Amino acid sequence: MTSLPDAPQTTPSSVPIILDGWQGDGTDVDATPGSGRGTGGGRGSRGTGGPGGSGHWRGPSERLFEGLNPQQREAAEYRGQALLIVAGAGSGKTSVLTRRIAGLIESREAWPSEILAITFTNKAANEMRERVEQLLGGKAQGMWISTFHSACVRILRREAETIGKTPSFTIYDSGDSRALLKRIIKELDADTLGFTVGSAANRISKLKNELTDLETHARSANLSDPQEVMFLEIFRQYTRELRRANAFDFDDLIAETVFLFRAFPRVAALYQSRFRHILVDEYQDTNHAQYSLIRELTMPVAPDIADDLEAHGRNVGPLRDAAGVIPSASLTVVGDSDQSIYAFRGADIRNIVEFERDFPGAKVVLLEQNYRSTQNILSAANAVISNNFDRKDKKLWTAVGDGEKIVGYTGYSGHDEAQFVADEIEKLHSAGMDYKDIAVFYRTNAQTRALEEIFIRSALPYKVMGGTKFYERAEIKDAMAYLITVANPSDMLALRRILNTPKRGIGPATETQLASYAEDNGLTFRAAMRDAGSLGLGPKVTNAILQLSNLLDEAAAKIDPSNPAGVSPVADILTFLLDGSGYLEVLRNSRDPQDEARAENVDELVAVTREFARNNPDGTLVDFLTEVSLVAAADEIDDSSGSVSLMTLHTAKGLEYDAVFLTGIEEDLLPHRMSANEPGGPAEERRLFYVGITRAKKRLFLSLAMTRAQFGETAVAMPSRYLQEIPADLIDWRQSPGSANGRGGTQSRALNARRPGLGAGSGGTGWNDPLSSSTFRQERPKAEWPNRVTGKVRDNGDLELSPGDRIRHSDFGEGRVTQVTGQGAKRVAHVQFDKVGAKKLLIKIAPIDKL
Repeated sequence: MTSLPDAPQTTPSSVPIILDGWQGDGTDVDATPGSGRGTGGGRGSRGTGGPGGSGHWRGPSERLFEGLNPQQREAAEYRGQALLIVAGAGSGKTSVLTRRIAGLIESREAWPSEILAITFTNKAANEMRERVEQLLGGKAQGMWISTFHSACVRILRREAETIGKTPSFTIYDSGDSRALLKRIIKELDADTLGFTVGSAANRISKLKNELTDLETHARSANLSDPQEVMFLEIFRQYTRELRRANAFDFDDLIAETVFLFRAFPRVAALYQSRFRHILVDEYQDTNHAQYSLIRELTMPVAPDIADDLEAHGRNVGPLRDAAGVIPSASLTVVGDSDQSIYAFRGADIRNIVEFERDFPGAKVVLLEQNYRSTQNILSAANAVISNNFDRKDKKLWTAVGDGEKIVGYTGYSGHDEAQFVADEIEKLHSAGMDYKDIAVFYRTNAQTRALEEIFIRSALPYKVMGGTKFYERAEIKDAMAYLITVANPSDMLALRRILNTPKRGIGPATETQLASYAEDNGLTFRAAMRDAGSLGLGPKVTNAILQLSNLLDEAAAKIDPSNPAGVSPVADILTFLLDGSGYLEVLRNSRDPQDEARAENVDELVAVTREFARNNPDGTLVDFLTEVSLVAAADEIDDSSGSVSLMTLHTAKGLEYDAVFLTGIEEDLLPHRMSANEPGGPAEERRLFYVGITRAKKRLFLSLAMTRAQFGETAVAMPSRYLQEIPADLIDWRQSPGSANGRGGTQSRALNARRPGLGAGSGGTGWNDPLSSSTFRQERPKAEWPNRVTGKVRDNGDLELSPGDRIRHSDFGEGRVTQVTGQGAKRVAHVQFDKVGAKKLLIKIAPIDKL
């Protein structure tokens, strides 16, 4: 269970919480700093009730606006009812927001406690608060700068009794919610209808973010569908248990605040009259509930309710207009529709696109000057995003100059691409760039596998941001445990891992019973499973154990050298186990979007086994498990300049790096195949590409492969349609040696859709499927490539290398060792190869022989 960093921690839960400078007994310390403020009127003279009580408005000092460009200054100084700041990537939006807040306070247009600034993360809220305090010193005390959830917690704690809660209510984090749902699903036997904790949690969350409560959903539900009836019961019990526990889950915090304001207009009026300046960051990422909260807070207060506030001691007279209305607060939103990439989390791009319709007369300021990237990088970003319609047109520009060209690379395979990335990182590092200033982005987590294998082999320090290393992911460990159990039936740990994975109804008590039976009868756990009929368990559980046992026995027969049919390849054994256990099927049928990514990772493991077979025609299952364990157990390389960051494009939002590598720029990856059939899907994927491009400060690398392991099979990969949207003169294309180029070697295959008469021009959008063209059919990649990079590793044990030694590498050929660095398992050979130049190799696992 969790509390929120911004929620007041010092107030005992049994007494009403007193908001900053606002006492709940009807006497407001900050009652009304004068008239004309926050109503769009702006800079007239102020009443004497304002901060300082001078009776005269004075503008903020010039130092607050030092260093702002004209558009930034216009946004910081504008005084009106509604302001939309369209802030392009790297355009200094935080600086504008903080100066705007500081200006309002210093000019005495608002008390700090009349300002509500909302961000999406506690980190952003803390940064904004610190920057305002640096500008103003102690004068900034009392502002509300917090996340949506934290602001709502403060309101709900104060108003808890109005909605039948006590102020000491608990907040359930996602772990608590899932534990409660797990219990409910188990009690209802809902798993028999395919319900998982993840699918139920996601669906309930989605409904709450759309402000759909249980009763509303029940009215529109299809009650002739058993699944729908079961979901309603899960939702009903979940809601009842939360109520019984005097608890809210995270999604409730915003939804319940909106319901509170709608049900109790006088309560809403307290906050509508208190917060006169509302500022929202990252507005393009708001969902329906967040949008509704902002709408409620910016409603005008009707005369009768304003009278009621006055009658209860709230001095709102100076706020009222001639008709007795308290006009709506001034609203400032900052965002960029081009960076709206969270539709899968419920973000609604319409909130920012239709802002001017929602708030007629709103002022719009475009921030187009970029302080992060070079012009070449920005020109590429502008060209790509201009292909999306329904957006405010803006052109990012910078005063820092063109910078170096973007580097494009076409590899043969994912490993070839990964080797290019590793080599280029090494060049950047040798030229003085720290590893921590370099990042590699990809669309799906499954893409890390080839990158990780090559980075480990190349002794490159790296970390996977916001994720787990490929071989440490739960679903990979599950699939590997199936293989380990077949290769080594005595491995109890692996066997226990898969016993109830996927769910078969074999619980901990049954597992203990099996273990006891094995011990009492001098059997292995595996043998006890074969004898499950003797344990006196129920028929359902007995059947589940025997089915798994038979599956493992059949798989074991496939690796038996005496099998008349011969020994099966590792890939066939893995697919047999995945199909027979239903593991992949469960992931693919889940409604949890995370499970789609997990299924892709398992598909990638199948591709690993196929690659292993190509590289090691005589390799056995034990050989495969040995190779994987070498990669998985490789020690992390330490470097004083940090590690290269690997992350998905979604994780990259809000970050920036000196050098960025965007990998896998191919159809089905970017845009992702899942987006093809979704309304607005390809446009959102283009925004994702745009976000990736605009993270780069100095250097940008775009790469793709000619073949890619997809869904367990290696297939020809198509260059992404987005590559053609970048003007050709911005990219310096390179590719592997051999005939990877299109049209007789004159142009990169990545641009093979640019053909005369297609309207693609330099950066147009004409797209032609290269597979359907006779030109491409003649140039189709052969099964084997010159200089084909594999992910091969080898256990080199105690191999000793010294400068001057000649070695042979299975991918790079012969070369001479120039230097050996590091200690023990982290020893690294620096090698000058005869044909492919300088490389770094982790000696422990590099596929090398000493000559």
